[in-house]
Amino acid sequence: MQLRHATSADRDQIASVTRSAFEEGEDGPVARVLEMLERTDAVRASLVATEDDRIVGHVQLNRSWIDARERLVDVVVLSPLSVAPDRQGQGIGTALVAAALAEAERLGDPAVFLEGGWDYYGERGFRRASEFGFSRPSPRIPDRAFQVALLPSWQAWMVGSLVYCEAFWATDTVGLRDPLLMEMEARSAASPTEEPRQAGASA
Repeated sequence: MQLRHATSADRDQIASVTRSAFEEGEDGPVARVLEMLERTDAVRASLVATEDDRIVGHVQLNRSWIDARERLVDVVVLSPLSVAPDRQGQGIGTALVAAALAEAERLGDPAVFLEGGWDYYGERGFRRASEFGFSRPSPRIPDRAFQVALLPSWQAWMVGSLVYCEAFWATDTVGLRDPLLMEMEARSAASPTEEPRQAGASA
């Protein structure tokens, strides 16, 4: 397996891996947000995992902001992380997350945010964002799913509400909605330690 930056020639393969990983069709929400992020120039970095000429995984970093008391702070949101179903559980997702964090650090970003399975990402460098004083962009994001990895350029004053770029709102891919949100809240109340399956990728 090799990791590299994505190119425009990879677009179709990335879309295919994303659809299969998230089990959605061509007009699914993750496919739509990918297209809009690219169209609105919101992509900060896009990385792929390849085997021979086949793309088997993809991760993307997208521009967003922290609305701190002093000023807006440029940060990135990791979304989506996709691994081909037949290659999940073989370390590709882990390698892509590590590469994304290294790329964000190289670019000088102070923090990487995401919404995702707290157990999965908690083992890969992320912490609950609320522990550091960050506020969710929507109350429909479970607190434990709102996570951050702080990088060397982060400073203690860089806290506040995360502000997503427009593509996430326009495609309605922020947080969860009922009935899934209601189900997740009920499960969390009944079993606070239960960890949901991370969609799109496995270790």
